[in-house]
Amino acid sequence: MSGLTFLAVHAHPDDEASSTGGTFRVLKDQGVRTVLVTCTRGEYGDAVGGVKPHQDEHDPDAVAEYRKGELAEAVRILGIDRFISLDYRDSGMKGWPQNDDPRSFWATPVADASARLAEILREERPQVIMTYNENGFYGHPDHIQANRITLAALDLIDYEPTLYYNAIPLSVMAQYRKRWEDEAREQREAAIAEGREPEPNDGPPVDDDGEPFEMGTPDDEIGAAIDVSSAADAKFDALAAHHSQIAESFWMKMGRERFRETMRTEWFQRVRDPHGREGLVDDLFVDYR
Repeated sequence: MSGLTFLAVHAHPDDEASSTGGTFRVLKDQGVRTVLVTCTRGEYGDAVGGVKPHQDEHDPDAVAEYRKGELAEAVRILGIDRFISLDYRDSGMKGWPQNDDPRSFWATPVADASARLAEILREERPQVIMTYNENGFYGHPDHIQANRITLAALDLIDYEPTLYYNAIPLSVMAQYRKRWEDEAREQREAAIAEGREPEPNDGPPVDDDGEPFEMGTPDDEIGAAIDVSSAADAKFDALAAHHSQIAESFWMKMGRERFRETMRTEWFQRVRDPHGREGLVDDLFVDYR
C-alpha cells in the first residue's frame, strides 16, 4: 500500500460520480486509499420514473432508499475503499420549504456536523481532501453546507492536509453551456414539430440577485487537471448507476464513445496546501509521493 489517502466530502448520492468519479478510480488504480463521505440521503431527487419532488406521488423516504442502492453500485464501480454516509436529510434546492426542516443538512448546526466529519478525518488522516467551494459550485444549500463543515472540521484536527475544491475552468464551462443551450433548443423544436407542448426549462441556477450563477472557475485559478481518460468507462458506469437521477442527463445522452472522448479531465482548485505549491499540477498527491 502507498500510505496515501484521498477523501471527498460530497452532498448527495451521484455527486461522487459526476465531479470525482474519474479521480476516485484513477487513484484507486494507483494504490491510493479512497474514502467517500456523503452528507445526505438525497430524498429530494427525482423518484423512479422521473417523478419530481413537488408531485404528489413523490415519496422522499422511498427515493432515499432507492438512491442508497444506486450509490452502493457506484461505490463498487469506482473501487472506493470506505464509504460513510452522514445520513442527513436532503435540504432541497435553495428556497424550498425543505430548507427549514430541522432534520435537513442545511438546518444542522455546522459545529455538530463538522465534529462528526473531524472524527472521520482523525481516523483516516487523508493527505488530500476535496469538497465544493463556498458557493457549493452552483448554489445548492447542501453543497454550501458541505463546504462549511469541511472547513470547520479542518480546524478541529491536528494536522494540515491539502484541500481542493472541484472546479470546471471557465473556458470549458462556456463549451458546456453552449451544448446545453443547443440541446434545449433542439428539444423545444422537436416538441413543437410533433405538436407537443415543450417541456419547461428552468434554465441555469441563479444567484441572490437573480443573475445566472457562474459555475466556472477562472482558468488561472485551476490548481490541478487530472487525466482520467483511463477511468472514463468506470465514470460513465458509475453515473449510469444513478439512473433515477441521471438517465436523461447530458452525460448519458453522449453515449459511451463520445463520453470517452469528451470527459477526459477532472479539474480542481487548490485552496490549502501545507507545501505552499503554486501553479497547475497533474497529480493531487504530487508533494506526497
